[in-house]
Amino acid sequence: MILEVAILNVIPGQEKEFEAAFNQAQAIIRSQRGYLSHEVRRCMENESRYLLLVNWETLEDHTEGFRQSDGYQSWKALLHHFYQPFPTVEHYEAVAGLN
Repeated sequence: MILEVAILNVIPGQEKEFEAAFNQAQAIIRSQRGYLSHEVRRCMENESRYLLLVNWETLEDHTEGFRQSDGYQSWKALLHHFYQPFPTVEHYEAVAGLN
């Protein structure tokens, strides 16, 4: 399993609109091959910052499958205009479990 991590800095004052658009966009990502789960968290110190965590079966499910899909074009149209600056996305793999 691969964890996609993105810090989303939303243009101040557009948080409610972003959250509504993300609620729509969730259906897009949930339908993608290799998608396992996701969550979005809002920063307590900066209400315009969000953390997006997405679990994928493989790195390629995100970087090739989702990003090259028609669904990604819809995702972009719904969400990308909210970001300032555009987020950096990183991928993480497990090296140790928590007990």
